[in-house]
Amino acid sequence: METIRQFEPADRYVYDWGLCSSDKNFAQVDTSQDASYFGTWANPFKRIIVCYCEGDVTLQIAETDAEFVAELRNIQQWNIDNGHRFLGIDPGFNKALAAKFAELGLADLVH
Repeated sequence: METIRQFEPADRYVYDWGLCSSDKNFAQVDTSQDASYFGTWANPFKRIIVCYCEGDVTLQIAETDAEFVAELRNIQQWNIDNGHRFLGIDPGFNKALAAKFAELGLADLVH
């Protein structure tokens, strides 16, 4: 998994409505930690996971579908282990996006 880190002062809404929107095949990875200063998004077509936390941006690019799925399961488990609720993956109204997560074996996480 390739990991790229950078600093982008803004808030999560820059990602919600722009860089990581469902129009660009990103789904929100919803947790109880979500706030204006924190968010996570995943693109199953490009196997990319983006995490924004107070300006720190981590971009993870999986080489395989299995690696992408494993990382999303790791995010789910980390939240559970650390007392946060993992609410699921929200593809919005993008049916192709929801179908791709299902194809990868993540239908149980899509809401």
